[in-house]
Amino acid sequence: MPTAAARETAVVLSQGDEREAGDRELTEVIIGDGESFEAALRRFNKKIQQAGILAEARRREYYERPAAKRKRKEAKRRKR
Repeated sequence: MPTAAARETAVVLSQGDEREAGDRELTEVIIGDGESFEAALRRFNKKIQQAGILAEARRREYYERPAAKRKRKEAKRRKR
C-alpha cells in the first residue's frame, strides 16, 4: 500500500467493464513511489487481460445475430 504522500501523487489507471444489470467492475493500478509509468501500464494491461475485459469488448464490438451466436456456440461445443 502506498504511503499517504504517494497516494496524493499517484496516477490511477482504470478501465470499467459494463456487466449485466448495470453492475460495474473496475480494474485499477496505483503507481507507487519509484515505479515507472511503463511498469504500471504493463501491470494494468495484464489485469485487463486476466479479467477478460478486452475479449468482452471485442465480442461486443459488432452485433451478432442470435442465429449466428447459436451456430458459433454449437461449433464450440463440437470442438471440445
